[in-house]
Amino acid sequence: MKIASVVAHKDFRDEEYFIPREILENKGFSLETFSDREGLAIGSEGGEVQTEDFRNISVDNFSAIVVAGGSGAVKYLDNGDFHRILNNFHKKEKIIAAICISPIILAKIGILDGKKATVWASEMNKSAVSTLTENGAKYMEKPVVKDGNLITANGPEAAEKFGIEISRSI
Repeated sequence: MKIASVVAHKDFRDEEYFIPREILENKGFSLETFSDREGLAIGSEGGEVQTEDFRNISVDNFSAIVVAGGSGAVKYLDNGDFHRILNNFHKKEKIIAAICISPIILAKIGILDGKKATVWASEMNKSAVSTLTENGAKYMEKPVVKDGNLITANGPEAAEKFGIEISRSI
């Protein structure tokens, strides 16, 4: 089973990519990593991974798509090309998993409408929660939330549970 893993080319959250990746690979899944451009992607903590351009993702070749968060996610992945890819995964009812801030991308394009989901928030910043609820999602204050083919997680502390939930859901 192949999984498309997506990170921002710059400032993805390292734990949210590397921890689920390790869990999924240990369970026998094959991961291909994509970004908003081909080449070496750099995490906010300095982690590095070679990526292909996400415009090369063929939905039929993958069982799931997993989107890491971090400050780069909204800056580099919240665009029409990536929205089309996510919508194609959704139309084919494949697993879509997003962690940290990246669930707001799903919310903005309507994938979370009427669905339970979680997202990163802090005491001082609840704007991502507002984005989810304004776009029809039912916010759950939990580390990981699964609703049908959608899996969301609220940040790096949930990365292990996120990876485990993805492995159980495919």
